[in-house]
Amino acid sequence: MLLSQAAREAKFEVTEADLQSRIDALVSQLGSTDALSQWQAAHGYDDASFRVALKRSVEAAWMRDKIIADVPTSVEQIHLRQILTYNEADAQSALAELNAGTDFDELAARYDPVTRGELGWVPQGYLLDVNADEAVFALQAGGVSGIIATPAGFHIFKAIDRAEHPLSPDALLTIQEQTLRTWLANQRAESDIVLTP
Repeated sequence: MLLSQAAREAKFEVTEADLQSRIDALVSQLGSTDALSQWQAAHGYDDASFRVALKRSVEAAWMRDKIIADVPTSVEQIHLRQILTYNEADAQSALAELNAGTDFDELAARYDPVTRGELGWVPQGYLLDVNADEAVFALQAGGVSGIIATPAGFHIFKAIDRAEHPLSPDALLTIQEQTLRTWLANQRAESDIVLTP
């Protein structure tokens, strides 16, 4: 509803011709007008309420696309490696080896021979844990974090480089989702929402 309202405020308009075109496409996809009518009835719609819901859905999708289109495709990121252990004792042991002069990449490869600890370029807000994200983005190129406990395990991060870099498709999707969630949270906070029975 909030997305739909914002689309109308932005002067986006779904014409009757647009709506009919979408309904015709649904009829074609389902195979017949009767099939669409049966689907509507099974889901509690009549023709009028279905048209309203479809129009609202088109408006919401347009606004969603407008919001995520504003997400930059290149942002400051950190090229990141990690040593990941599943218990604190191993993490303490790895940190002690690092402090004694053992090469970070050698240790990372020992703990994860497949990826060698490589996480690639990571934008702020991409890591699933807030504490890990904050620790990583406090690092400068070449810096190594202390032990960071997350639900995934115990991490020691190394910032290989820090620069503006294009977002990977996965990171772009994550940042777009975060941007949309933030937009919705702000709209909810500013809105007077009344639930009706």
